[in-house]
Amino acid sequence: MDRTRKLNLPEYEFRYRNSEQKIEIYDEFRKKFVVLTPEEWVRQNILKYLHIDKNIPLGLMAIEKGLTVNRLKKRTDILVFNNKGIASMIVECKAPDVILDQNVFEQIARYNMTLKVKYLLVTNGINHYCCKINFDNKSYVYLDNIPDYGILNE
Repeated sequence: MDRTRKLNLPEYEFRYRNSEQKIEIYDEFRKKFVVLTPEEWVRQNILKYLHIDKNIPLGLMAIEKGLTVNRLKKRTDILVFNNKGIASMIVECKAPDVILDQNVFEQIARYNMTLKVKYLLVTNGINHYCCKINFDNKSYVYLDNIPDYGILNE
């Protein structure tokens, strides 16, 4: 894993260690070292971005939160809650070389059939697509920017 891979996000400081011929990155959200895969690199960077740049408190983000979709056990990469503890955004992270195609959007849409959040964010660290769901008229609109914490609480 090339941890110097430049993403379309601000640069952040991370702690690393070598363990059994694998590089690990410290996940300050889960409070442990995890294997540094390309997808994990994106997840750690988007977590920092959401916390530092979008002002989302650490305690209001869940990593690999379990859910059941059509009786299958699944996990969201990141689930963001508002200040009332209600899930407000699902984040799906992919490795930088993964093309964000219809399959990725269908995956996050399936998760949202269960969670029913207002915001969906799909990222590979290079491209970020965020949309707001309108449940009343069963539509969605793509946003120019990822919403900050204040907007998630509206």
